[in-house]
Parts: sequence; structure tokens; C-alpha cells
Amino acid sequence: MFIGHFGLAFAAKRAAPRTSLGTMFVAAQLADLLWPILLLAGVEQVRIAQASRNPFLTLDFVSYPWSHGLLTELVAGAAFAALYFAVTRYAAGAIVVGLLVPSHWLVDLVVHVPDLPLYAGGAARFGFGLWRNPIATVVLELVVYFAGVWVYARAARATDRVGRYGLWSLVIFLLLLYAASFGPPPPSVKALAWTALIGWPLTLWPWWVDRHRNQR
Repeated sequence: MFIGHFGLAFAAKRAAPRTSLGTMFVAAQLADLLWPILLLAGVEQVRIAQASRNPFLTLDFVSYPWSHGLLTELVAGAAFAALYFAVTRYAAGAIVVGLLVPSHWLVDLVVHVPDLPLYAGGAARFGFGLWRNPIATVVLELVVYFAGVWVYARAARATDRVGRYGLWSLVIFLLLLYAASFGPPPPSVKALAWTALIGWPLTLWPWWVDRHRNQR
């Protein structure tokens, strides 16, 4: 899943109003933020299936136990929560970000074909395989995404034009980014990894928007 993770991040803001939306984005997408770095370092591997006509199956995730292993995400979530609480002393926010990190594995479980590991070195792979039905996948992702945006928009009121137009610009940009993922497969794994690094600067946008919105 791609855009659905952002939907969860938007919705999570309601449960922890004092936590920045940017922090929610980092937590929900931490696995995908680490993945391109580990690809470039040669720690994890992916293959590009040029012949696949299904846009969700153009990538064959050969090995990614550190970024997308359930155990790693649970540990990373606990570490993220502990660090967040140490800095902010905001328990609700720490709990929410701590849960958002491993939520990535659970949400991916619904759509991925069996390629999600439990831990590094484990042979078992999991995934319910909704990706095999592209239409159902898109419908599910958009429902989760727009539901999250709706929850956030109702929970946080814009205080100025930045808060109003910045939010809807972000919503549209993420939709365009999602649509772009249906294009031709990347020319190489290295190109894929460098492109995926856009996730890091992208987290600044929700942080900026959230500073211009107040909780209802």
C-alpha cells in the first residue's frame, strides 16, 4: 500500500492533537523512508519485473527484512515512541507514533503478495495478495486515504490561507504522486531508490501545514 499509509497518518492526528502531522507521516512511512537507503547500501534487494502488466507487481521484493520485517517495525515503533516521549513528555503522542510504525506492516499485509517477512533470517513470507486485483487495490487505498483526510480536516481548523490551501495542495500532490506510480517501471534499482528518497523532504509539507491549523 502507498497512499493508504498517509490516510492513517492524517487520521491519527485526531488521537494525538499535539503531535505534528509531519511526525505522523514519518511514523506511518518509516519503513518506506528507510527502504531506499538500505537499497542503495546493498543491504536489501528488489528486482524490476519489466514484463508485468500489473502496475502493483512491477517490483519483486527479494529481500527487505530490516525495513519491512514485522519484528523490526515493532522495535522501531517502540524506539520511536520512547524517543518522542523523552523529547515531548506527551504520552498520547508517543503511543500513537509507536503504533503507526508497525501499522505499516499490517496495512501492507492486506495488499502485498506473499513477500513480507516476520524477521531477518526467517523464511516465511506473508501477504493477502490484493495487488493481484488492481481495481480493488485502488478503491481500498483511496477509501482509506480520503477517510483519513476527512478525519483530519474535521479535527483541525485552518487558521490562515496556508493551513487551508496548503492542506488541499498536499492532498492533491499525494494523489498525483500515487497516479505517477502507475507509469512505466523505473529503468534501474538505483534510479528507483533515489526517486523513493523524495519521502524524506515530503514530510516537511505536512509539518508546515499543521502549524497553520488548530485542533477543533
